[in-house]
Amino acid sequence: MSVKHALLSASSAHKWIACPPSALLSKKFEDASSSFAQEGTDAHTLAQYKLEKLLGLDTKDPTESLSFYDEEMNSHAEYYAAFVLEQLEKAKETCADPQILIEQKLDFSKYVPEGFGHVDCLIISDGTLTVIDYKYGLGIKVSAERNPQMFCYALGGLALFDGIYDIDNIRLIIYQPRRENISEYSISKSELIKWAEEVLAPTAQLAIKGEGEYKAGEHCQFCKAKATCRKRAEYNLELAKYDFEEPATLDNDEIAAILGKADELVSWVNDVKEYALKEALNGTTFEGFKVVAGRSNRKYTDETAVADVVIAAGKDPYEKKLLGITAMTALLGKKTFEDILGGLTFKPPGKPVLVTADDKRPEYNSAFEDFDEN
Repeated sequence: MSVKHALLSASSAHKWIACPPSALLSKKFEDASSSFAQEGTDAHTLAQYKLEKLLGLDTKDPTESLSFYDEEMNSHAEYYAAFVLEQLEKAKETCADPQILIEQKLDFSKYVPEGFGHVDCLIISDGTLTVIDYKYGLGIKVSAERNPQMFCYALGGLALFDGIYDIDNIRLIIYQPRRENISEYSISKSELIKWAEEVLAPTAQLAIKGEGEYKAGEHCQFCKAKATCRKRAEYNLELAKYDFEEPATLDNDEIAAILGKADELVSWVNDVKEYALKEALNGTTFEGFKVVAGRSNRKYTDETAVADVVIAAGKDPYEKKLLGITAMTALLGKKTFEDILGGLTFKPPGKPVLVTADDKRPEYNSAFEDFDEN
């Protein structure tokens, strides 16, 4: 599934809204493909097929053409399709003829020059427009709350159907199965249009011209210029004011300031290193550095031949391992799994992690955990 992206696309809205000139700056850099991007494309292709099949539409099984297909991807695609069907049934409770669109191109150029994007699923009913976005990524947990990408999709949906259906409420849903994340947010049509007129449209006018102020932040990780952007460098190098002596010499406010930027600092340094390696392999010289071959481990030249030789020697070359919960659920089916294995599973408490105060998870109680272990 090859999709053309607009300069000011919905999927990159969070980036160019935060940092308007980054849109034109990114055009100077080539699109870099990655295994993660291809995996995401495969997951969406499979999810589209599963949903179309469940809806009884004429569709073709893409499995053989998917590079990253596995049982986990298949299982999540089936659950996604079932989830969307539940949302469609919910819409039928208040509307006799709700419409569902899958991988629909949406135009929101009323507010953004040449603005368009492709939404995973759109359900339209009297009173409510539901936007569903399937996120297969395992890294960042995505929230639907005031999500610019979802807002743009909703504006595109309104452009298509607001005159046909009497829409006054927008439901935004992020379905991210590998993070066990289903995030939902609602906004009125009037509030969405107010945001589009006061925030989206003016910022888009700056971005399309390469104007506005550069701003560094979490959105930088999605920018093509992230490794060489001077503003991001300045933002991260602010930590250089700390001498990084023993933590005991820093007060709590200084430690908090470092913690607030530590993840972004590490991400920036890794981006610079990755960029420098790529350039060095292309012939660029960085004073004081050289490229060498990294460590590697021995591998079998022919695994089948190895197994045959070991078996002939009277030994078993294979190890047996119980299927994980995701694979076992796919093997048995969700209902059967719960019926026969539900009582044999548990979810252990996660290890303590230091996060920002706005994280929605409840605060860790070490006393409770110690008591629970006994």
